[in-house]
Amino acid sequence: MKLSGLIAVTLDDPLLPRLSALVKAALDGGAPFVQYRNKMASRPLRRAQAAEMLRICRASGAKLIINDDVWLAVEIGADGAHLGRDDAPGGSLAAARDALGPKRILGVSCYNELARGEQAAAAGADYLAFGSIFPSRTKPGAVRAPLELLGEARRRFGLPVAAIGGITLDNAAQVIAAGADMLAVVSDLFDAMDIKAQAAAYQALFNKGAPGKRGKQAS
Repeated sequence: MKLSGLIAVTLDDPLLPRLSALVKAALDGGAPFVQYRNKMASRPLRRAQAAEMLRICRASGAKLIINDDVWLAVEIGADGAHLGRDDAPGGSLAAARDALGPKRILGVSCYNELARGEQAAAAGADYLAFGSIFPSRTKPGAVRAPLELLGEARRRFGLPVAAIGGITLDNAAQVIAAGADMLAVVSDLFDAMDIKAQAAAYQALFNKGAPGKRGKQAS
């Protein structure tokens, strides 16, 4: 499976049945990745929600990536973890890589910093995430990353690049053209009237293919 396509990033929803239904709709639309993220939930709720996300991802053939929590990813047998600046065990991305092992995906938020991309690549990251590409309703105070950074990161590090922040169907094609292998989307996906159709529309942008673009194979 290539590290390419839509990443459906979950909402901070405390209700497991509702969250499950929303994510299943995105999976039915062809989303190949789900990133479980819930900043507001207690540890027991996070574990229960993550386990359910894993179940429905397995049923759909999609990959589950846990946001901010290497140990939860390992505990439930998820496909990987995505880490921000302060989320690696002991502050070490190399320790996160060791904890996840060689078969799980390690994604790293690089914000607008190529230097962090270099550190992440050296530590064994599988993909690098940059953003906020556009103003974001989810993180209105996030630093902005220029579109040009996506292509520069791909050329410099030879790793798949994920774009996040303010991405919509109206601007997604230009983000892919700028170098993004993956699009991490929250609001424009889960606020849609038809989540399945919205996910399918995003994934269609990747299924068309782009000359010269290759994603790293995931185990």
